[in-house]
Amino acid sequence: MLITINPLIRNQNYGRKYSLSKGTNEIIKNEFEDAKLRSEKLSGLSTDVQLELYGLYKQALFGDVTGDRPGRMKVRARAKYDAWTSRKGMPKETAMQEYVKLINKLENSLKK
Repeated sequence: MLITINPLIRNQNYGRKYSLSKGTNEIIKNEFEDAKLRSEKLSGLSTDVQLELYGLYKQALFGDVTGDRPGRMKVRARAKYDAWTSRKGMPKETAMQEYVKLINKLENSLKK
């Protein structure tokens, strides 16, 4: 199963705009934006890692997931929904930090 790492390419938010809360630390926001760009250069990631990145990314931008869980026949959509739901309750800033940490870890492991 191929999961798009950058969810903005195939955005399923039906026109919702994302914005970071006004209290978001500028350094965290800049690091997150940088990590988002670096994530596009990563390849060969397992589906589990891609889903972990997706869940953190969506939580960082939109907060808790909304809407109903997709049906069993929509395997990809259901996996993405579950990845995002697993981050429920996590503050946006924390999700950004975790996303940056994971991208850094992946880049370091690929360099070796």
